[in-house]
Amino acid sequence: MNAAQLDNLAKDWRPFSTLVCVPRTEEDYNRLVALLDEVTDEVGEDENHPLASFMDVLGALVEDYEENFVPELKP
Repeated sequence: MNAAQLDNLAKDWRPFSTLVCVPRTEEDYNRLVALLDEVTDEVGEDENHPLASFMDVLGALVEDYEENFVPELKP
């Protein structure tokens, strides 16, 4: 990725940066779960949906938080 592409990515990322983050607090986690629910409702089972990979990323962020910080979900 070159400097111009990184600059464009930074500009495109700004509107989403308040929605999507590595959850460090319960508030972050709850916000991501709500967003994941909305995206899942939109994408459904359509693996070709433009937001399918975004749904996967959100799911991975939520899962990681749950594994590390939600005791009742730990094995």
